[in-house]
Amino acid sequence: MLETALRNPIGTHVQVGKGLVAGALASAESLGCETLQVFVGNPRGWALSPGKPAEDAAFREATAERGIRTFIHAPYLVNLGSPTPATYERSVAVVAHNLQRAVAIGAEGVVVHTGSFVDSTPGESEARYAAAMRQVREGLLPVLETLEGDGADGADGADGAPWLLLEPTAGQGRSLCAGVEDLTAYLGALDFHPRAGICLDTCHVFAAGAPLDEPGGASATVDRIVEIGGPGRLRLIHANDSMDVRGAFKDRHQQIGQGHIGTEAFAELFAHPATAGVPFVLETPGSRDPGNPDLALLKKLRDA
Repeated sequence: MLETALRNPIGTHVQVGKGLVAGALASAESLGCETLQVFVGNPRGWALSPGKPAEDAAFREATAERGIRTFIHAPYLVNLGSPTPATYERSVAVVAHNLQRAVAIGAEGVVVHTGSFVDSTPGESEARYAAAMRQVREGLLPVLETLEGDGADGADGADGAPWLLLEPTAGQGRSLCAGVEDLTAYLGALDFHPRAGICLDTCHVFAAGAPLDEPGGASATVDRIVEIGGPGRLRLIHANDSMDVRGAFKDRHQQIGQGHIGTEAFAELFAHPATAGVPFVLETPGSRDPGNPDLALLKKLRDA
């Protein structure tokens, strides 16, 4: 069983494959993961996979026994700001379903991309953005209100309902929330709901302009997240280096230390008081392959 007092559990996104236990959990354990992230359905489809109660229970009990903290990533198609009614309605349904699946498998949060307003009409961007943010509010607030708990759980997220974890995008397209600063409006649209958390993807915020490649830049970025969202809202970090330079608005992940962010940013993140208890999940190329160096490197930076 893993130590429950790990300051920052480290793991990666794993494939379900043979099932939650025989596939995802077995893979995570073979890699030495202390936390894991999964899709609970087709990441590029709308189907609402019901799950299997016996398997869900076995996974929930096994991860709890081992102290392996679990997260779900919502499908990539989800876009609460879409002007297409069918896409919007399906997106709301998928988010609600994934939160239900989180309860069933014992996951402490569901990561959702913050979306875009998909507008290319000259002179109408402001109106489209406003309409999209109204959709975010109308779609997500009722879902959040169905969650039990008051957000006052412990650092390991073990008590209470799952969190909806908002992941700012890299700024490509007509993003509703690209980088850290846009979290103010996005969380505001949700009345800063106590179950609306934040997933910080290091590649995304760097692509959107965060100075993670400068000394003190990662610390300043977390400071700003806390200033905007308040303490305890940062619940997960997607640890990814970037193939592209800061401000490129390109979501291209790279192995830790092999991109334009570098290792010092991750050392700063581990040392920041606001990241205590926050898991780090890799989404780098090959991070779930045996022998990939990223897990070991992050653990070394954490334990330094």
